[in-house]
Amino acid sequence: MAPVEDTLRAVVTGASSGIGAATVRRLRAEGWSVLAVARRADRLEALAAETGCEVCVADVTRADDVARLAAAAGQVHALVNNAGGAVGTESVEDGDPADWQAMFDVNVLATLRVTQALLPALRATGRGDVLVMSSTAARTPYEGGGGYVAAKHAESVIAQTLRLELVGQPVRVVEIAPGMVATEEFSRNRMRGDQARADAVYAGVREPLTAEDVADCVVWTLTRPHHVNVDLLVVRPRAQAAQHRIAREPQDG
Repeated sequence: MAPVEDTLRAVVTGASSGIGAATVRRLRAEGWSVLAVARRADRLEALAAETGCEVCVADVTRADDVARLAAAAGQVHALVNNAGGAVGTESVEDGDPADWQAMFDVNVLATLRVTQALLPALRATGRGDVLVMSSTAARTPYEGGGGYVAAKHAESVIAQTLRLELVGQPVRVVEIAPGMVATEEFSRNRMRGDQARADAVYAGVREPLTAEDVADCVVWTLTRPHHVNVDLLVVRPRAQAAQHRIAREPQDG
């Protein structure tokens, strides 16, 4: 592992499970210092014991928690805005505005708050990175996805606009847009805890992406020479050609 003075440092939000936790593991394996951020202290403590990362228990939808996170971050070279999620599959006509608000808070406003809080430190390193974890939902709408699609479109626009606004400064802005990723919680949370409905999302799909696949993309983009900016990386499993075009194998019964 590199000497302390040469170690790159990252902040990863939404680090208690899924893509966030996998990203912390990969960055630590690459020798990075990592501050893992999430709401669940027990999950973070287990991740710290496993990887040696630092932790900050914080809700990134709350301004006071984000201020505390920024104070804990110190010198930081990369921010991985991974916190996010979907709630429900109702149509636009039947969608609950409270669900839409929750999705905008965690996918859009949290990305805005944390990015604003850490930009001065990222700029000061002379080689900062802001990475936004959007989704293929940010590129193509689909029925039952209105709130999540709208939130991910907005999050993608943050990345696109920020890149224009920071041109000429020593900060890259990277967007990664994963397609179908089978993680332990995303679909279950979206289906309000209904595991059978969550499992049906991936039924018959041979080898959907894993959290580790996406973490590999994160680390690859962050470790390119700093004059190389990966503006947008769209990554899907081979079985998913587009949002609506998915190869599914017959299921027994």
